[in-house]
Amino acid sequence: MKNTLYTLALLFFLSGCHSLSKSKVSKKDLKKDIEFVTTEGTIVLRLYDDTPISQNNFLRLVKEGMYDSILFHRVIEKFMIQAGERFDEDAFQKKKNSLNPSETVPAEINSIHYHKRGALGAAREGDDVNPDRKGSFIQFYIVQGRTYTDSTLEIAEKRLNTMLAYNQAINNPVNKLAFSQYQELLEKRDSKDKEAIALKKSEFDALAEIELKSMTPYRYPESHREAYKTTGGAAHLDQNYTVFGEVISGMEIVDKIAAAKTNNRDRPANDILILSTSLVKRQK
Repeated sequence: MKNTLYTLALLFFLSGCHSLSKSKVSKKDLKKDIEFVTTEGTIVLRLYDDTPISQNNFLRLVKEGMYDSILFHRVIEKFMIQAGERFDEDAFQKKKNSLNPSETVPAEINSIHYHKRGALGAAREGDDVNPDRKGSFIQFYIVQGRTYTDSTLEIAEKRLNTMLAYNQAINNPVNKLAFSQYQELLEKRDSKDKEAIALKKSEFDALAEIELKSMTPYRYPESHREAYKTTGGAAHLDQNYTVFGEVISGMEIVDKIAAAKTNNRDRPANDILILSTSLVKRQK
């Protein structure tokens, strides 16, 4: 009976995903902001026109009511708040998370948008299983962040470039076979394969070191550096995750959510929900 209910829930959700592809986003929708009414207050978001795939996907989800009554299921103070687990096992009557892992949005990473305070980004799986850095079609995060100094920005920049080098290593055609073998091991996840997985991971870490020495490292633009030093953000995520919008009203609500007491899974001890979402007239 339990498996039957789970299967029905999964089929219902996937059928909903299919309908999203048919829902239309009008030109008028593109000129509107998005209002999230949460249990802690209201947050207003504005999406970027130069990330059109992410923009259209998010607008469709809002129009379908997919974010209504879902949790901020992951909250880390001085970092970000995250939502989008449609079937949270606690908040949705013990239904298991049944998001279809194949439902993703192509990466739209550029040098203009960055993880400043209030940035809206697409959550995603790690590079080992997602080398194209595709975003989840439903999970998103809003950056609360922290302020940086020149020295901490240097540390963040090194971390960022290490991630970029690793991504280049796993996407290098020369390493295609080795990476496929590594992914097969990760899919199996057998306890007996732990050593083999660790060995493969160390091989790609070494290859990333080679890539790091040969590539042109990413440097934060001066305007980005200044924003990180004054208003803050999450600098180490730049160039690795798609940023497709920002908060234009309600950052005090983001701060309030980020300050919530959490358990060891970074989930708020008391449920924090998005009660409703709507498209609203764009503020000046």
